[in-house]
Amino acid sequence: MRLIGAGLVLLAAAVVALILVQSSQYILLPDPAHPVSALVTVPADRAKADKNGGGIYFVDVFERKATLLESIFPSLRDGATLLPANAIVPCGATGQQQREIDRRMMTQSQQVAAYVALRAAGYKVPASYTGVLIENVSCDGPARGKLQATELLVAVDGKPVRTIAKLRAVMRTHEPGDVVRLTVRGAHGQRIVGVKTVADPSDRTRALIGIIPEQAFQARLPFPVRINSGSVGGPSAGLAFTLDLMEKLGRDVDHGYRVAATGEINPDGSVGPIGGVKQKTIGARKAHVDVFLVPAGENAVEAGRYAKGLKIIPVESFRQALRALATLPPRQ
Repeated sequence: MRLIGAGLVLLAAAVVALILVQSSQYILLPDPAHPVSALVTVPADRAKADKNGGGIYFVDVFERKATLLESIFPSLRDGATLLPANAIVPCGATGQQQREIDRRMMTQSQQVAAYVALRAAGYKVPASYTGVLIENVSCDGPARGKLQATELLVAVDGKPVRTIAKLRAVMRTHEPGDVVRLTVRGAHGQRIVGVKTVADPSDRTRALIGIIPEQAFQARLPFPVRINSGSVGGPSAGLAFTLDLMEKLGRDVDHGYRVAATGEINPDGSVGPIGGVKQKTIGARKAHVDVFLVPAGENAVEAGRYAKGLKIIPVESFRQALRALATLPPRQ
């Protein structure tokens, strides 16, 4: 009996450990889509009332460390996806640092969303490209340990770099193995870093430094626009914010439909791909929205796998999103 009792105690302890102890992996889970309206604010003299209902919704993903049980049986969680830690947190970064990266990317996304929406609404909005934001550093690239996510790259070999296109043009003058001098700005001021380039695995003549670039951008808005994203991080809600801001300014964007949207909005109005499409599609379904705007290409294909009757609308740009919504049949 003692042996049986001891065995039951050990079994119970093992079960508790499986449920409570975190693994080294991360788990992505669906989060029901949320209305954007309460998060976007413009001055009272600019705001227009929504007369036909509907609304714009943004989608997010629950992201956390997986338990041992979840890492073994991810299917226990509806819509779960397991990812290794290096797919979530940049090399050498802590979870807190990753949250700061996401916060800064969201702030950038909000600035771009306001710029694109106000321009589309007919306002003049002066803006400038200010450099290349380092979104992430490759774990196996030459920049690892030398550059940090959220630093701003402003020059290469002493030549000013304000756009991603300019960065790529300068890098095309180099061969793999060349050392490039990168001028970056960060929390501790400006510094110059030498990085020895490597060959692109898909094109051995192309020199890489091993970063994921994001366009840094500043706009002078004609009036204050506040977007309170709360705990939401990253740029993937950019399209939803842009659409809702247009609605706030008097444009009938949703045409009475409940519209979920995801996609990174760029200063030229193009819509870039995002991650977590599986979870976001399930989250849109759970919120019972009518349509789901998704970046065209692989994102839209993946969304289609989990749509289960939800209308998926692939879009490449903000204006295409407006046209797609305008051509929906009248809401019954």
